[in-house]
Amino acid sequence: MDVEKLIVPNIGDFKDVEVIEILIKNGDNIKKNQTLITIESDKSSVEIPSNFDGKIISIDVKIGDKVSEGNIIGSLEVLKSEQKLDIPKEKKILNPVKENIKNSEIKDIYLKSQNYGSKIFTTPKVRRYARELGADISVIQGSERKGRIVQEDVKNFIKEKLTEGNFLDKNIIKKQQKIDTTEINHNEFGDIDIKDIPRIKRIAAPHLSKSWNEIPHVTQHYEVDITEMDNFRKSLRDTYTGEKIKITPIVFLMRAVVKALKVFPSFNSSIDINKNKIILKKYFHIGIAVDTDHGLMVPKIRNVEKKNLTELSKELKKVSEDCRNLKLDKKEFYGGSMTISSLGGLGGSFFTPIINYPEVAILGVGKAEIKQVFKNDKFQSRIILPLSLSYDHRIIDGAEAVKFCNHLSDSLGKDFAYKLAV
Repeated sequence: MDVEKLIVPNIGDFKDVEVIEILIKNGDNIKKNQTLITIESDKSSVEIPSNFDGKIISIDVKIGDKVSEGNIIGSLEVLKSEQKLDIPKEKKILNPVKENIKNSEIKDIYLKSQNYGSKIFTTPKVRRYARELGADISVIQGSERKGRIVQEDVKNFIKEKLTEGNFLDKNIIKKQQKIDTTEINHNEFGDIDIKDIPRIKRIAAPHLSKSWNEIPHVTQHYEVDITEMDNFRKSLRDTYTGEKIKITPIVFLMRAVVKALKVFPSFNSSIDINKNKIILKKYFHIGIAVDTDHGLMVPKIRNVEKKNLTELSKELKKVSEDCRNLKLDKKEFYGGSMTISSLGGLGGSFFTPIINYPEVAILGVGKAEIKQVFKNDKFQSRIILPLSLSYDHRIIDGAEAVKFCNHLSDSLGKDFAYKLAV
């Protein structure tokens, strides 16, 4: 088998140019001069063609990679003289525009057939515009000379798909790979430094975007009086040695959240949107947001309801240290019931935490403060904890969220605190 490397040819003065499209996949039979990838700089887009006929056996780049002249795109099994490429023939399809055909499927087939094996004529600005909207530019029909695609074509395409109600069809719309933020040259305004985004944050970014874009968030803010709980927490001592036992308030919150999840099971669920089903979980694994030098991590504390305060405190400390030292298995970041994100150690009060998909709720915890509260016909100094509960409004409504917060408030009060076993 004769194998040739597909490399980036001479592209002039351009270096470290971003790959924005990969138009081949493993196993594809391609012809010489067929486009392999599209790269884009701030000024122009360039389509990189193949120098051979043959079959793709490997692809060594991905969207978002930076390439320069000589970089390897992939490998190709070169076609021998007696072999023929099995390239699918285009089907002759009536032009739905000229024939006034309204069937969307026929239109889509026609558009794809028009673009098969051909170059896409447009500008970097229009490509960027389509990419930001999540539109697959390869199936958009251009209205200008030689089928050149302009911004108005992209708008009309999006409008048509929204009208037809199939805008999210994966065969029509590409998943948005990234949001372009390179239109402004920041160094024109002064000195700058450029650093790589930390790996953990790069991994988390698509997850956060998916959660924020797909889940209708509502956040309920609440203040809880934890005076008795905090006094109880500070009074804990070892039965044998008499030494003070240090237990973070998060441990109490974990127990209170589990108690509320048992009463309000919809908070301990996930949505299967494709089947229109709700998955109700019978386990209680609480995610704890841990701030590290590498970025925010959310490991799970398993079976919280089966562990006492001391066990939970030790496990929380160990898991946090493992996160900071990158020693935690990645499976420990999945399979949660609900997440607690505490900023109390840093300060601040209320905020809007983003739900940790596929969970349906997250509890944000601010910094406890001493406030004057009118209680028992007089003002008293009480320790008040600000809570921010974000929830998926498709599953949880406002009334249920208020009841959940009320339950947390009751659980963190005097009666609950003194019943907890150490």
